[in-house]
Amino acid sequence: MAIVKAPKWASAGALIALGIVYGDIGTSPLYTMNSILNSARSVSQLQNFVLGSVSLVFWTLMLITTVKYVIIALRADNHGEGGIFALYSRVKDNNKMWLLIPALIGGSALLADGTLTPAVTVTTAIEGLKNQQIGAFLFPDNQAVVIAVVSVLLLIIFTFQKAGTKKIGNVFGPLMLMWFLFIGIFGLINVFSDLSILKALSPTYAIKILFDPENKTGIFILGSVFLATTGAEALYSDMGHVGKKNIYISWPFVYSMLILNYMGQGAWIMTHSQNPDILSQSSNPFFEILPGQWRFVGVILATLAAIIASQALISGAYTLVSEAINLKVMPRLRIFYPSNVRGQMYIGMVNWILCGIGLLVVWTFQTSHNMEAAYGLAITITMLMTTILLFEFIKLHGQKLIAVGFLLVFGFIEIVFLIASLGKFIHGGYATLIIMLAILSVMAVWYYGNKRREAISKEDDYLSLKDYRKQLVNLSKDEDEPIFATNLVYIAHMHQNYMLKRSIIYSIIGSRPKRANIYWFVTVKESSDPHSKSYAVDMLGTNNIVHVTFNLGFKVEPQINVYLKQVAGALIKQNILKPQFPKYAMNKHGNVGDFKYVMASQYYADLLNLPNINAWDRFLIGGRVWLQSHTVSSSNFYGLEFSDVVEEIVPLFIANTNRQKLTQIEVKNVLKETE
Repeated sequence: MAIVKAPKWASAGALIALGIVYGDIGTSPLYTMNSILNSARSVSQLQNFVLGSVSLVFWTLMLITTVKYVIIALRADNHGEGGIFALYSRVKDNNKMWLLIPALIGGSALLADGTLTPAVTVTTAIEGLKNQQIGAFLFPDNQAVVIAVVSVLLLIIFTFQKAGTKKIGNVFGPLMLMWFLFIGIFGLINVFSDLSILKALSPTYAIKILFDPENKTGIFILGSVFLATTGAEALYSDMGHVGKKNIYISWPFVYSMLILNYMGQGAWIMTHSQNPDILSQSSNPFFEILPGQWRFVGVILATLAAIIASQALISGAYTLVSEAINLKVMPRLRIFYPSNVRGQMYIGMVNWILCGIGLLVVWTFQTSHNMEAAYGLAITITMLMTTILLFEFIKLHGQKLIAVGFLLVFGFIEIVFLIASLGKFIHGGYATLIIMLAILSVMAVWYYGNKRREAISKEDDYLSLKDYRKQLVNLSKDEDEPIFATNLVYIAHMHQNYMLKRSIIYSIIGSRPKRANIYWFVTVKESSDPHSKSYAVDMLGTNNIVHVTFNLGFKVEPQINVYLKQVAGALIKQNILKPQFPKYAMNKHGNVGDFKYVMASQYYADLLNLPNINAWDRFLIGGRVWLQSHTVSSSNFYGLEFSDVVEEIVPLFIANTNRQKLTQIEVKNVLKETE
């Protein structure tokens, strides 16, 4: 039979995938078996315990990572993009607004649990240096030294984020290839020390250990087993960076190397089951299976893999937050793009929050063993939320029976894992749940605060632009009024029948009229394509009022100033708008004049004086406005940092503002005209 050689692009893409999507799940062998071993209670029954545990790891990776994510979830992409927010964009429907809830819960849980990844992986790797001879230096068996080294490494990792990862990213793939080959080869070598570990491939051992009376932890052992698959959600989220085909190609190799290592660790434990120190917390089977000087090599590779895993987590957090911002479920934050590479970004606030939490975790939990006890709880919630959205996705494609089967099978498995992981709550899992609830609260207040404000002011706080069209046309031609701008722009969502916020109409003609040659009203909508950049124009039957609707994907940077000048240039070329020929300009052939943007800042002190708003709405609306005032301004978010922007303060509810009626007492000394 002829051997088909894989195309070069496939090999290169698979290598890149190794460095981008497998950092988290690829470093799981550092701590998973160690956590399982710490769950053992009886040395005499250790062999059966290890067989069952390795079998659980094998089938957990098979069912959750391979079947659910690689085979099923990767099909639920949004124009090549993956992750819980991309999945939500595929299934959201005006008739199913509740689908936003699992998306918000899943996204906040993924961010929360991910805060532990750098701390756990780097700490575990550095702990492997204990008692290791490095030239003339002997690394001390002192946890305080480990904590100091880990703290310095974490600070270095987070400090260099703003520089971008383009150059470093080029070596991620080869390094992770070395890592997987290393753990696979040494795992295979140790498998030969006790071939009975191969029995773990049978699911009967996995089921048996859960109900074995000798297993004192019962199903709570699944809390440790689950650590083996914590990177599965990240695998789905990073699909857009490498493409699903490259994941299909690379996953069988990664899965094989992971299983060989888990089985090698298991075989080592079984051959040393009579050693009374086998359950010592200072003994990590991952490093114990490495002979002689290979352990030092293992520590170096583990540290590099931990850094890559941390880098992947940090980059993934930026992407997740950026998607949440563009879906309007998170406050606007300043995003910096260090290079032209697709998907590369830097969000300073997110970076330093992750850094602070990571350092706090290291200093609080001290050892990797204590961190493992807290790790993985929140990610089970994310996986359960993804299952709910995947159920809707499958059902949306007319496969209701398959959708129900999928929900029952994976919903049951993940609920069992969630229950098992709840045992971690008192051992530190509460920390990630607190972080998750904090993130979820911000998302909920930001999104629902705006919805409640719109609902309350929908009738009284909106006016139709059509009713003021004639006034705007006349104002534009009225030479008695001073010119305010050539192009005057308002960024605000325009609803059906050209309904706009009352404050916008008031800004133009309600106080001192703002005369402009062209009035622009910009609506920014989210496109179903994550990278879409398209627009539609409505002239409202005039030649000086333009409504532009931008359809931008949730991965597109909203540079409204750049886009709007392109639109103006196109409309002038099409003879829809007249050329503007500025009198003074750097480009003498330019035919687009100046743009001035008016941005409204909401004033919420009046919220306290409105008796017709209940306490819950008051909290949501006030909370959103508070977040808005403490994050990036609208002008910066829309890419207007270097544009001519006028900030105006407007009340939240113009029409509902209390108007006290005055009573006239008297008028004195009135001078009347005489005939």
